[in-house]
Amino acid sequence: MSAKTQSAYPTLNSPLKLGGIEVRNRLAHASIVTKFIRDHLPTDAYLNYVETRSRGGTGLFITEPLAMTAENRVGHRLRVWDDQNLDSLKQVAELAEKHDTRIFGQVQDPGRGRHEVGRNNGAVGASALPDDLSWTVARVLSPADIERMVEAWAEGAYRIQRAGFTGVEISAGHGHLFHQFLSPWSNQREDQYGGDVAGRARLLIELIAAIRSRCGAAFGIGAKLPGDDGVANSIDLDEAARITSHVAEHASIDYWTWAWGAHANSLWRHLPDAHGERHPYLDKIRELRRASPGIAAGALGYITDPNECEKALTDGTADLVFLGRPLITDPAFGRKTATGQEATIRYCVSCNTCWRAIIEGGQLQCDNNPRVGEATEDADALAPTSSHKRVVVVGGGIAGLEAAHTAAARGHTVTLFSMSDEFGGKTRLHAELPGGENLSSIYDYQFLTAKRLGVTFEANTRASIADIRALNPDVVLLATGATMTTPLWVPEEYASEGLVPDVREIAVELLGRSGKEPGRALLVDRDHTEMTYAVAQLMADRFEHVTIVTPRERIASDVSLINRQGIYHRLMHLGVEIVTNAEPHNLDALDEDAVDVVNVWNQAPQRIDDVIALTYATARAPNHRLVPELEQAGIAYELIGDCRAPRSVLAATSEGYHAALAL
Repeated sequence: MSAKTQSAYPTLNSPLKLGGIEVRNRLAHASIVTKFIRDHLPTDAYLNYVETRSRGGTGLFITEPLAMTAENRVGHRLRVWDDQNLDSLKQVAELAEKHDTRIFGQVQDPGRGRHEVGRNNGAVGASALPDDLSWTVARVLSPADIERMVEAWAEGAYRIQRAGFTGVEISAGHGHLFHQFLSPWSNQREDQYGGDVAGRARLLIELIAAIRSRCGAAFGIGAKLPGDDGVANSIDLDEAARITSHVAEHASIDYWTWAWGAHANSLWRHLPDAHGERHPYLDKIRELRRASPGIAAGALGYITDPNECEKALTDGTADLVFLGRPLITDPAFGRKTATGQEATIRYCVSCNTCWRAIIEGGQLQCDNNPRVGEATEDADALAPTSSHKRVVVVGGGIAGLEAAHTAAARGHTVTLFSMSDEFGGKTRLHAELPGGENLSSIYDYQFLTAKRLGVTFEANTRASIADIRALNPDVVLLATGATMTTPLWVPEEYASEGLVPDVREIAVELLGRSGKEPGRALLVDRDHTEMTYAVAQLMADRFEHVTIVTPRERIASDVSLINRQGIYHRLMHLGVEIVTNAEPHNLDALDEDAVDVVNVWNQAPQRIDDVIALTYATARAPNHRLVPELEQAGIAYELIGDCRAPRSVLAATSEGYHAALAL
C-alpha cells in the first residue's frame, strides 16, 4: 500500500504545481532563522537541519533570509552577493533536492526593523522615520539605490538558481523593508516609490519582474505579503486587500501568503500562542486570496496539527500549509502524516522559546526537541549503546522523563521514581493555567515514549536511599526539581502556617474555585517567568482587582520580547495594575487588609489597600535531599533540570536528553 493511500490526510500529501515546479506534497517549511550559519557558511548543524526536514517529508523548504546585497551582509546569512559561496549553496540545495524537496531561498532585508537590543546603524529604508521598536532611523534609499538593489536581488536569485534552488520567496511582511515600502505609515516618500498603493508597491513589483526576467518562467516566485500589521495608520485588512489586488494584477508570482504584525507593539501577532484562538488568520487568508484564486495560497499562523492542515487545504483557504515551529519540533512531521504515524508526532507547544533562542541566544533551540541540528534528528530511534547500564531517575517532571525515555532508547534499563501518579512536575501545573495547555504535549510524549520503551515507573513513591540501593544502579539521575524560597518580608509564623502561599500553591487553590471575589489579590514578582503571569491571569479571573508588585523596572524580564508583548497586552486588557521598582517593607498592615511597599531606589512608601489575597513568586532552591546519602553510599549521580539549577523548560528537556545520551 502506498504512503498516499495510507494517509488520513490525502490533500496534505498530494502533489501541487507551482508554476513550472511540482511539489510532492502541500507541506512547506516556513522561513526560520536558525543561526546555524557562521561567517556566511553553513555549519554541519545547518546542513543537518535542511536534510532532516527534507528527508522527514517536507515538500517545500523555504530557507532563512539570504545575504544577497552589499547592504545586508549579516554573518548568520548565507553569502549570495557573489560567486564565492556557490559550492556551499549547491551543497544546501542538493541536500533538499535529493529527497525530492523543492528549496526556495528567501529574499528579505530588515530595513529599519530591529527587535534585538540596540539600533541598526547600517539600516536602509523608505523614509527617515524611526522603527517602532528600536527607534532606528534608516538611511533613505534613493531611486538609484533601489534600482541597484533590485538588480542585486535579481542577480542573487539567478545565482541560487545556478546552485540548484528552484525558487525564491520574497518576504514583504513582518515589518521588513518591503513591508516598510508598502505601508503608508513608514513610507512617506513623494517620488515614484511612495504615495498611493501603486507607488508604495513599485519596489516589490519591480523586484518580482526583475527576478522573473533573470530566472525565467520555470523558476518559482512566492510572496509573503502583509495582512493586518496592527500599526495605526499603516496596513489594516482593507489596505492589505488593496495591496493584494495590485500584486495580483501587476506581478507574476506562483504562490502567496500573508503575515501579521510588524516591528512594533504588534510583533506578538507574528507568532500567536496558546493564549489566543488556534489558527487565527485562516479566515482572513481565505478572504485575501480571493483577489486572484488562481494563485496558490499558503495557510500559516499557529497551525500545529495535521487535521488543521487538511482542513485549511479543503475548505478553500489554501493550497499549501506553511509550518515553522512545528517542523522545528518534529522534522518528520510530513513523513508521519503520510504513513499513518501521526500519533508519534512530537508536537510544537507554541511557546516561542525558539524565537528567543534565535534572537537572544546563539542558535535555534526547542523546548520539546532537544535534538535540533543533529544528523539523525528525524530518525525514530537513537543509536543503541554498547555499554548497558542500570539507570535510576528520581523525579517525574520533564527533565526526568526526557532522561528516562532517552536512556531507554539507547538500551539502558531504566526505573523512574515519582512522588505523584501524574507526571510532568511543575510543567503539569503550568499546563492547567491560562495559555499553558499545549505544554501537556511535552510530558505526554515523554511518558508514552518511555512506557513504550520499557521504562519501569514507581509512582506515588518518595524515593529513599534504600529504594535506590535495592536496584543496584550504575548511575542515578536526580531530577527532583526546586522549591520557591520564602521572602524575607514574610514572617516565619505566616510561612509555617501557610498564610502567604507561593504562586504555585495559590494556583492549585484557585484552579479548584469558580466565580470572582471582591477585593484585591497582590502578587509580588521576583521571578519574571511565563508561569507567574499565567497565575496572574488566573487571579484576574478569580478576584475583582489584581496588582503585581516587582522590584524591577518592568515585568517579564525573563521572557522573550515577543512573549512579553503578549503578556502586557493580556494583563492590560484584564485591568491588572503593575507597580514597578517596589517591594513589600513588611506585612504589619495586613490586619487592615493592606500591604505597605517601598520604592527600591528612594524608599518612598506606598500602601496597597483592600488586599484579601497575597502571594509571591521568587527564586527557587534546588531540592537536594538525596545528595548526601548518595555520596555516603558511593552511588554515582548527576543533577539535571531544576535540581541542578532552577531554570527553564528548555534547560530541563535539553539537560535530561544530553545527560542520558552521555551514559
